[in-house]
Amino acid sequence: MRKILTIILPLLFLISCSKESQDQQRNQGNLVIPAVEAVQSQFGSLPLVERFSGNVVSENQVELYPEVNAQIAEVYVENGDFVNKGDVLVKLQDEPFQKQLQQSEANLKINNARLKQAKAQLSTLEAQYKRIQALAEKDLSSELELEQINAEKISAEADVELAEAQVEQSAALVDERKNQLTKTLIKAPVTGTIGQRNAQPGMQASASTPLFMIGDLSKLRVEILLTESMLNKIKVGQTAAISVTDQNGEIVTISGELSRISPFLNEITRSTEAEIDIDNQNGLLNPGMYVPVDIFYGESQQATLIPTSAIFIDPNTGSEGIYIANSIGSEIKPVSDSASGVSSLTSPTDVTFQEIDVIARGKMEVAVNGLESGKWVVTLGQNLLSEGRVQARVKTIPWEHVIRLQQMQREDLLNDVMKDKQQTPEKPTL
Repeated sequence: MRKILTIILPLLFLISCSKESQDQQRNQGNLVIPAVEAVQSQFGSLPLVERFSGNVVSENQVELYPEVNAQIAEVYVENGDFVNKGDVLVKLQDEPFQKQLQQSEANLKINNARLKQAKAQLSTLEAQYKRIQALAEKDLSSELELEQINAEKISAEADVELAEAQVEQSAALVDERKNQLTKTLIKAPVTGTIGQRNAQPGMQASASTPLFMIGDLSKLRVEILLTESMLNKIKVGQTAAISVTDQNGEIVTISGELSRISPFLNEITRSTEAEIDIDNQNGLLNPGMYVPVDIFYGESQQATLIPTSAIFIDPNTGSEGIYIANSIGSEIKPVSDSASGVSSLTSPTDVTFQEIDVIARGKMEVAVNGLESGKWVVTLGQNLLSEGRVQARVKTIPWEHVIRLQQMQREDLLNDVMKDKQQTPEKPTL
């Protein structure tokens, strides 16, 4: 029975509302005069801004890989630890590398001994050659003996050169083994904070296994992509505003400057990378975050300014324009009702739709041609006017109020709705 009532009661409520609406239409004509909000247009220049999506990375951000393949013996750091350049982070099992070094050092000793033997043999043959050569000069020895001893001496010289090459090769192998042994102690290549720890004792690590991410979190860099057409207006040194949410859920703007732009465009995407250096002393940004970035690149020409929420696209014609409350004079100012603190509604006022020529678009405002400053433009309720209504009751609101509403995110609006719902006492269920 409770489920049936739950279904029937909303239907009865809708029927009742529909009947009240029909009664109002019969009393006031074919169309109900809606209530809308309007703000007074202004005259001035518009800050030109382009919005990008930025990727946050830390300065000297390095992904650390082992240089040798081995099992991890010990890990000395955790996520969030601060390390200095040269600090030992991981120790790999080094027994195999110790044995390889011992073998290479033994092989070097053997080759050094062979070199000594070859040099001793060469010295003996050189002495014999000199003796036979002296005898040959006195015709006490034949030319054949001299040629034979000379050939043996040349062969001994080649043996010495071969032994020397083997010693050099063995020495190089010893240095390589020592270098590999030192790589079993993995050290921090830069000063920074440890993150994305993947190293675990007992894990088999290879050159393709990422162990950590290290970076300086106090100095960050926000990377954005610029298209080919943007390079004509976006320049190094222009002001950048980065929006981020703080611990209280409030939107905070971090100011900076465009630090550098790569002059080389990608041949496929026709885009290039620009970077903004940020001092992250407040700790609001973290590497890997995706943040909105506004780049301010100048100001528009002097023109009439209206909030972006005033622009309405007619669903019937597709034309872009605004609704103007013609009967409200430019001298009228937003008025708040002293009792409720809310602006009162005007009497029924004529409204007309007017197409506009947008000459510049800002973050919260647009500059237009063909509209006098001081005119009251509708910022809320245009969809009610698009149904053919030519009159409305207007709530005149301050410019700052409209801008604040435009800055609110969907989550903020949802929170406001939920707060109102919680503050409103529920009707007892029948």
